Amino acid sequence: MTEFSHMSNTANLQKYLSLPQKGAVIAEYVWIDASGGTRSKCKTLREKPTSIKELPEWNFDGSSTGQAPGDNSDVYLRPVAMYPDPFRGGENILVLAECWMSDGKPNSYNFRHDASVLMEKNASHEFWFGLEQEYTLLDAQGWPYGWPKNGFPAPQGPYYCGNGTGKVFCRDIVEAHYKACLYAEINISGTNAEVMPAQWEYQIGPCTGIELGDHMWMSRFLLHRVAEEFGVKVTFAPKPIPGDWNGAGLHSNVSTKEMRADGGMKHMEKAMEALSKRHKEHMTVYGEGNEARMTGAHETASYDKFTWGIANRGASVRINRQCADEGKGYFEDRRPASNADPYQITGMIVETLCGKVEGVEMYKTITSAEPVEQEMNVVQSKP
Repeated sequence: MTEFSHMSNTANLQKYLSLPQKGAVIAEYVWIDASGGTRSKCKTLREKPTSIKELPEWNFDGSSTGQAPGDNSDVYLRPVAMYPDPFRGGENILVLAECWMSDGKPNSYNFRHDASVLMEKNASHEFWFGLEQEYTLLDAQGWPYGWPKNGFPAPQGPYYCGNGTGKVFCRDIVEAHYKACLYAEINISGTNAEVMPAQWEYQIGPCTGIELGDHMWMSRFLLHRVAEEFGVKVTFAPKPIPGDWNGAGLHSNVSTKEMRADGGMKHMEKAMEALSKRHKEHMTVYGEGNEARMTGAHETASYDKFTWGIANRGASVRINRQCADEGKGYFEDRRPASNADPYQITGMIVETLCGKVEGVEMYKTITSAEPVEQEMNVVQSKP
């Protein structure tokens, strides 16, 4: 891979990573900001915590992340999950945290809180989720990695699950991310090259309830951190390249214990009816810029119309043919964009299938408290 001046010098770093910490533990707190990205900062602990309850609450300047106004900028970090740190190794940990305000209320961008309430309320249905995260790797200039600098690669066809030079790009990043997730005990179930060159996918799940969102957000953090060391950018934009190129989605597989049991097909059909009635609300939280992806082409349904079918990748929701033949299983909601929040996706599905909970609202539009730089959504033209 081409070297860039801003790449991490991981070879030199190794001699420092091998230094003993003499009993200290580094805890890197990770949270979600106003633009759907991850932020993090580190704290030294004097001993390894054995549970989440032993981790201290922390805070950060929310006015610098778009999560709070400048005159009331303190946002509090409350740990909700911890994972082994694949970058530092040893006893060091990564800590996923929810964001809360000084008045004791969840931060406006804390979608986990409401989703968790819904999950707990409907725990008897034993929701299982599995999400398929697509993403695109970009070079230092923001162009898809491996693409000609002044043009485009050959049309789509040989790239999906491809092997060989010219068919796949940045496999080293993909492999590094896979191993990092496994080390961190993230429930990653697979990965593959996608239809557009420089586009990849990995799958998280199956996970029960709120755990899916936790694992997905930490896996996104790990992907950005791994790519950082290679001098490569990651975009979750749903349509990074205009024209005859596939977009990127976050296909969401869903089942309940009723759907997985004999006769589960009738419960899936009932779910289709419920989803069809709230299509507009779902699309509100299924990712920014999703209209450009969901055109009815490139294995997508129409943005404005709900459809479902057996083994139909052009439908809003697809039921696997094997599940239909067996009369039980799961369904795949193909509408979410790659940049959607997994807490909102899973929370919205539970809310639609099981009913609302007082004080909880999964679909809401929020204006950032302070401006922050947004992720590039679309590459408008070649460099």
